[in-house]
Order: sequence, then structure tokens, then C-alpha cells
Amino acid sequence: MYHLTALVTLLAVLFFFFTCMNVSRSRTKTGIKVPAMSGHADFERAFRIQMNTLEWMPIFLPSLWLFAIYISDPIAAGIGAVWIIGRIVYFIGYSQAAAKRGPGFAIQGTAAIALWAGALGAVVLRLV
Repeated sequence: MYHLTALVTLLAVLFFFFTCMNVSRSRTKTGIKVPAMSGHADFERAFRIQMNTLEWMPIFLPSLWLFAIYISDPIAAGIGAVWIIGRIVYFIGYSQAAAKRGPGFAIQGTAAIALWAGALGAVVLRLV
């Protein structure tokens, strides 16, 4: 069973849901009406945080699960938790200013690459 990886997956989905709610809140706060996607820097940053998180989910989630299956549930969950922490740091920084998004991006990017590379290495080792 992969209880820890399942928990991290649910937390990642919860964080994404939070970013969706933040975009909605930002629309209300800035007066940006649907379907507009621009018009106020605060809204645009909130929207990019949500979209960037969505863009990384297809990289993160399969890598997380393959790492858990081929290597270790607890290690995958630990690295996955680092990814979520990176996304939170990204959210906080980018919400303040676009120039502050770098540290969070680096944290989550490193975690995602570690999961992907670990999973790839484990699969290749089993093939040879």
C-alpha cells in the first residue's frame, strides 16, 4: 500500500484547489470579470500561479507514483512534500511580485526532477 504517497497526492490536489479559489477571490478583489484574463497585475499573478501549478501536475504526479512504486513510498512522499512546500513558497513569493517566484520554483522543480529521475532510473534498472 502507498498510504503516504496517496496522502501527498491529496495534499497536492488540495493545494491546486486552493490556487483555483485564490484566482476566484482575486477576480472579485480586482474587478476582473470572466472571461478576461488580464487587466490587473494582482489577478494576473494569481492566475499564473494557478496555471503554473497545473502545468507541473502532469510532471509531478506520475513521477511521484512511479517513484513510490519502484523505489519507496516514504521517500516518494517526503520528496512530494518538498514539492508542495516549494509550490507554497512559489505562491507566497509570486503573490508579492513576479521577481520573487524563483526560490519556490527552484524547490519544486528540484523535487519534481528528483522524482522523475529516480523513477526513470529504477525502471531502466529493471529493464536491463
